[in-house]
Amino acid sequence: MFQGTGSSVGKSVLVAGVARALVLRGLSVRPFKPQNMSNNAAVTADGGEIGRAQALQALACGVAPSVHMNPVLLKPQSEIGAQIVVQGVVRGNAKARAYQEIKATLLPAVLDSFARLRAEADIVLVEGAGSASEINLRRNDIANMGFARAADVPVVLVGDIDRGGVIAALVGTQTVLDPADAAMIRGFIVNRMRGDPTLFADGMAMIAEQTGWAALGLVPFLPAVRALPAEDAADLAETTRARRSGGKLRIAVPWLPCIANFDDLDPLRAEPDVDLTIVPTGTPLPRDADVVLLPGSKATIADLAALRAEGWDIDILAHARAGGRVLGLCGGYQMLGRRIADPEGIEGPPGEVAGLGLLDIETRLIGDKRLEAVRGTFLGAPFAGYEMHIGRTTGPGTTSPLLHFADGRPDGAVSADGRVAGTYVHGLFGSDAARAAWLASLGAAAAPRSHAAEVEAALDALAAHLERHVDVDRLLSLAR
Repeated sequence: MFQGTGSSVGKSVLVAGVARALVLRGLSVRPFKPQNMSNNAAVTADGGEIGRAQALQALACGVAPSVHMNPVLLKPQSEIGAQIVVQGVVRGNAKARAYQEIKATLLPAVLDSFARLRAEADIVLVEGAGSASEINLRRNDIANMGFARAADVPVVLVGDIDRGGVIAALVGTQTVLDPADAAMIRGFIVNRMRGDPTLFADGMAMIAEQTGWAALGLVPFLPAVRALPAEDAADLAETTRARRSGGKLRIAVPWLPCIANFDDLDPLRAEPDVDLTIVPTGTPLPRDADVVLLPGSKATIADLAALRAEGWDIDILAHARAGGRVLGLCGGYQMLGRRIADPEGIEGPPGEVAGLGLLDIETRLIGDKRLEAVRGTFLGAPFAGYEMHIGRTTGPGTTSPLLHFADGRPDGAVSADGRVAGTYVHGLFGSDAARAAWLASLGAAAAPRSHAAEVEAALDALAAHLERHVDVDRLLSLAR
């Protein structure tokens, strides 16, 4: 089990890289994260949803993602707290304090999923959540030491030297942990070293001496990991806020508090001809944008209110009146309509709000969540993606759909002037032909590249990198 001294220390990427390294050694590997909190989710082959990081780790293992790889997924949404997904199925909502009592009841499902994966693989790589030293949350814990103790899984602690204070973070974790919890930790890895690794050789030795843990690796920062999907929205902001000079097509994406499935943006921001900018709060949408792209949202009504509070609704309407393009994905598609109703209070208090009115559609947040892999044609090009949403959208605008599924069903809507459009499909631009067709329709050219192949190449590069800088043989011996 890989636990961290804090959030965003690189646990997800390390698990993906070690998984690919072990697969290349001929082992059957499965990823597992007992509890994840993320609005970046993926549809699984068994009809549920898990965190996007576990889907990437499954790809690294060469297997289809399963709900058992992330049995508890928390999806934050507005004032009602987080949606709780257990083994792929929505169980309800809870605020943070209430969830602390609920999570103890989820341990049997977590252990059941872990046992299923362990039975079908040579080795299971487990990823913790947040910080191992959150002793204030230790009671009823299922994400870190609570799981490690219950499942009797040895732990490797990961620290991030790039953020500073890594010696204190690692040694301090041992200091604050209950001795029985600290005894689960067998070794440590220091991640994201920049500069000369020999400068921290003494630091590695000091940590090992202070803790008694095995020093398993000092991992230099690897630029290739930027090609991998980000799990956290904060990571997305860091990698996309800066504008790329020379991009022919300028795409502006307003930063929404509950932004979801934001890896939809990855294939576009990797295009040399595209300048994709995440616009932070407190900043107007750039007037020179060619396209305003409204991303997915876990709380459409709340994010629409946040968009209006920023004044971005005025910017978007002005952009459209000036002949600019607007594209909405899933929750962003719903925002473009005339009205959004939540009669059952799925996202918050029951009620309805006016949309941006750029598409002649209305959405009612009713019915079961739609979780489905889909294929079809978009601008004459084939695509593969997935649907992940609650809500039914109707109205005259749907008679001019943006795309068609393979079974003939239409999806989305396009305005009469063709400049505003939306769809429920996530992953649309991960299909190379569909991405190229959309860029061509906007006067830009797609590079001769395969997004899927680039992700695979990044995983292979990461595996080779970890083989050089981590004692993988020692990891295997620790795993018994």
